[in-house]
Amino acid sequence: MKLLNRSLLYLSVTFLVIIGIWSVIFYFNIKDEIRDSIDDGLDNNKLLILQKTKTDPSLFFQDEFSGNNFEIHPISKQKALVFRDLYKDTLMYRLNENDLEPVRILHSAFEHQDNYYHLKVISSLIEEDDLIEDSFWSIIWLFLILIASILIVNNIVLGKLWKPFYDILERLNTFRLDKDEASLMIPTKTKEFIQLQQASNALFRHSKKAYISQKQFTENASHELQTPIAIIINKLELLLESEYLNENDAKSIAKVISIAGRMKRLNNSLLLMAKIENKQFLDVKTVSINKITKEFLTHYKELTEYRQITVQFIETKQCSVNMNNALSEILISNLIKNAIFHNKQHSNITIKITKQEFIISNQGETNSLDSKLIFNRFEKDASKTNSTGLGLAICKTICNAYASDISYSFSENQHSFKINFKNITSRD
Repeated sequence: MKLLNRSLLYLSVTFLVIIGIWSVIFYFNIKDEIRDSIDDGLDNNKLLILQKTKTDPSLFFQDEFSGNNFEIHPISKQKALVFRDLYKDTLMYRLNENDLEPVRILHSAFEHQDNYYHLKVISSLIEEDDLIEDSFWSIIWLFLILIASILIVNNIVLGKLWKPFYDILERLNTFRLDKDEASLMIPTKTKEFIQLQQASNALFRHSKKAYISQKQFTENASHELQTPIAIIINKLELLLESEYLNENDAKSIAKVISIAGRMKRLNNSLLLMAKIENKQFLDVKTVSINKITKEFLTHYKELTEYRQITVQFIETKQCSVNMNNALSEILISNLIKNAIFHNKQHSNITIKITKQEFIISNQGETNSLDSKLIFNRFEKDASKTNSTGLGLAICKTICNAYASDISYSFSENQHSFKINFKNITSRD
């Protein structure tokens, strides 16, 4: 949810609560004001009736409301002397409405020519349900008008105010370390956005400097380490061909060549992981996992035949992903080699490809492995002395670089590795 929409949501909820509480308070205040006004009117009507009784004796025979708004009944002196004016709400039947209607009634007592009387004066009340309904709809319309006003302000006024922020965000999203990116120069007079630009530019400079430093290191390390190792292996191979070597010396030299070869592979793997983590493989294009898998199955056909391993390849759909081509090949190659290398002879390997997943399963020589450790660097089977223990770690590093998930499971004596390419699957 966008920042503007989230702020609108919070404001809407806040306004709804505030207006709801205010409407309840407003309703009771209005109700009290209406009753005070009606009570004042009843007092005034009482005084007018008392004045009329002095000139019109027929009023004393008005013992029913009928068409009038008062009635008079004789009472004893004792009751009259202790009587106090009393205001009450009650219901009265109205012929025109054919229903009971709420009224406000004033009970009072007065004396006339040594006789005492009970006076009742009535006045119509606004029905509470009508008042509540009118108030409710008034509040709803007020709330809707407020929200509409805020929405307009959000989209027009605040939209322009926040435009520099979204421009900066867009530049951050498209920033590439391998490109010569210009500094942010978004026109704005807002202090916070200026500070954000300055912080972003500082981050660009530090990231670029660190990237160049790391790139130079890996390139130098690749050259400075691989060349001596290659020379060592070459010299040893030449020495191994010497006719003056005895059998024991030849075996020792062969063992050293094997160790140097493993050192070379280890160096290449560590440098590869460093390059991946430093984002030096930024060239992205659409690659077919199906096609890459078929190519490597062809490359390893002789090895699988030699180990008498049957490969079952299942394709449900084309899996096309947006990633670096070299890394996609390393990822699939490492998983296939891992399955072949650790598989039992005379057994099966199953590879299944769906639109978003790559799954490879093999019957290993060991039971279930620790899923928390299997992707760690140098985590390997102790019996596999030729392994560098970096194959699965490289796969994990590649998947992390593309926000893809690689997981391990063990079921029915099958070791399975699954990659979910959901975040980088091509829409084509």
